[in-house]
Amino acid sequence: MSIPKEPRQLMINVMYLVLTALLALNVSAEIFNAFKIVDKGLIKSNDAIEESVKNTPEAIRTGAKKKASLAKYAEKIDPAQDLARDMSDEIDAMIDQLIDAGGDRNGVNDDGDKIVTNAGVEKLKGEKNKDVTTRMLVYDGKGEELKQKLISFKKELVELADPEDREALMSQLPTIIDDETWKKKIGVKDWAEFNFKQMPLQATIPILRKFQNDVKSSKATFLNYLASEVGTTTEVVLDKYAVVSAPEKSYIIKGEKYSSELFLGAFAGEDSKTGIQISVDGRNLPLRDGVASYSVPTSSTGVKRYTATAKITNPATGEVQTVKKEFEYEVGERSVSVSASQMNVFYIGVDNPIEVSAAGVPSNQVKVSMGGSGGGSVNKTGGGYNVKVTTPTAKGQFAKVNVSAPGLNDSKLFRVKRIPDPVPMLGKNKKSTMGNGEFKAYSSLRAELENFDFDARCTIKGFRMVYVEKRQDAIIETNVGGKYSSRTQALVNKAKPGDRYFFENIKCTCPGDAAARDLGTIGITIR
Repeated sequence: MSIPKEPRQLMINVMYLVLTALLALNVSAEIFNAFKIVDKGLIKSNDAIEESVKNTPEAIRTGAKKKASLAKYAEKIDPAQDLARDMSDEIDAMIDQLIDAGGDRNGVNDDGDKIVTNAGVEKLKGEKNKDVTTRMLVYDGKGEELKQKLISFKKELVELADPEDREALMSQLPTIIDDETWKKKIGVKDWAEFNFKQMPLQATIPILRKFQNDVKSSKATFLNYLASEVGTTTEVVLDKYAVVSAPEKSYIIKGEKYSSELFLGAFAGEDSKTGIQISVDGRNLPLRDGVASYSVPTSSTGVKRYTATAKITNPATGEVQTVKKEFEYEVGERSVSVSASQMNVFYIGVDNPIEVSAAGVPSNQVKVSMGGSGGGSVNKTGGGYNVKVTTPTAKGQFAKVNVSAPGLNDSKLFRVKRIPDPVPMLGKNKKSTMGNGEFKAYSSLRAELENFDFDARCTIKGFRMVYVEKRQDAIIETNVGGKYSSRTQALVNKAKPGDRYFFENIKCTCPGDAAARDLGTIGITIR
């Protein structure tokens, strides 16, 4: 770039460079965190792909043994896996090189660590490093080398297929390389520059991981192709049997009839030719379409068990195979239960979710209402109910949840309380001593509901700050709201070792409060 002679144009150019630098420095931590989340997701996706085809090669080899003409498909398994493994290893090595080179801006990786920990959060040392990605992948040509290797991988993989299947298989494989979009971008000379130039290291890794995902997906697609070629002439033999029970209900009410269908799993063929017999506790059952129906009346509650036996006679050899299995069901009586999802108490100002169940009764026949003390209402929400209350209950008084359904009426008592007092603190800090730098970093007082399981937030309405300088008279400032006023902030900015600050008459409101509550006083000594 030529240097302009006109001072005004020179100034504009310098300001543009400064602005560009500031924008580069202000990439938010949330964006880099998103890149890390995407990268972790791709790693899990790659593992899932590998797991999904773990048993496919062995299945192909087994199927290929059934016919001599299928052996060629088993022989293509290892070459395909070698191609995918080599390409995946190549990408892994490239990621490691970038991380190692990006760990130090001077090109020297001081201790070999790929990550650093900041306040418990792991991150790459050079996550914002754009120089190493641009240099290695664009200027050193490694990006274009990667492109050619990916293209070759896909071509060599497809050539392993039968000639008449290659065009269809090519259309099924992931695109991997988009060699058209970058050509429409003005000023971009090649694919590598379009994808990697001035790309931060943390953003480049998911891109490379995506190519790795395409490679593994291509391998999985090819293995499925081989399996389909073998499977077109593979016979499925059912040589394992299991007795299956399909009851209408596994939990029934006393007086109702228990009904279940019993059948032989994986059964195929006509009943008259199978030689199958099913019995329950020694009593033979008639078969219809391979299914035996079993029912028995109930007169008492509790868990009931029965043993089903299936006998299969081989029509060719006369051999009898016997399979047994025990099943159970439970007989109960109509009942109702109401339980608080989070506590055995209702709180004013927040949603109090409850669960209501009535055994043997359809949910649309269950009616729930509020009564007793505490006021409030109850509303159905999805699979449960939500209770809102308005008035604390006195000792010996309770809010009542009433449940009614055909054949039953029941209720449960609950106490009603205000949300407990929150704890006043600076940020999440409850320390009584702190350095002046740390103290000055806070700009507001907040109210924290500790160990409270409900979604509620309390608001500071105001407080009085007392500043006691060492060997000086106290200075008092009244603050409205939780955020420091300019006068309060001025007192905070005076903090130095030995000074003391008192937050007095702290007032706050929580959901459901009719008036502000007093949170007392906290004191801070500056060290």
